Amino acid sequence: MTKNRVTLILLIVLLASSCSLSKANKGYRGAIVGNWILNDVTYKGNSGNFKSVLFNDVTDACFKGSQWFFRNSNSTGSYTINPGGECMEGTRNIRWSVNEKGDGVNQLQFKFIDEKRNDVSGGYGYRLDIVTLNEQQMTLQTNTSVEGEPITVVYNFSRSY
Repeated sequence: MTKNRVTLILLIVLLASSCSLSKANKGYRGAIVGNWILNDVTYKGNSGNFKSVLFNDVTDACFKGSQWFFRNSNSTGSYTINPGGECMEGTRNIRWSVNEKGDGVNQLQFKFIDEKRNDVSGGYGYRLDIVTLNEQQMTLQTNTSVEGEPITVVYNFSRSY
């Protein structure tokens, strides 16, 4: 009976530790939590002027100055597009997490949810590589292509208090 109990306890500990976040992942999550402003969106790796629709939502110009909020307790948050021009203003709710890519790169991933925290995108979401993350700044990027040519979209945030 004692041997079975020890085996059961070891199995529970092993299961609990396999489901927990790594120390690095917890650090990234903790650093992301809070309020951010998306200062600008830039493009690397290709020349020319770009006008793109980001996250299947609005153009890159509409994202400039957008306010982002990341809550830790239930991994939800939002971003708010400011009014102006062709921008469809308003708040979009998200569920977010940090993904360990496995090659030393961590990613911020998110998908859209409604007010009741239900997925509204059919499980589809977005992943952005975390390039810089500290108390004041966050730089994210994602690789894509334009007319078959590779390009990197860079998102520069600053902490908002």
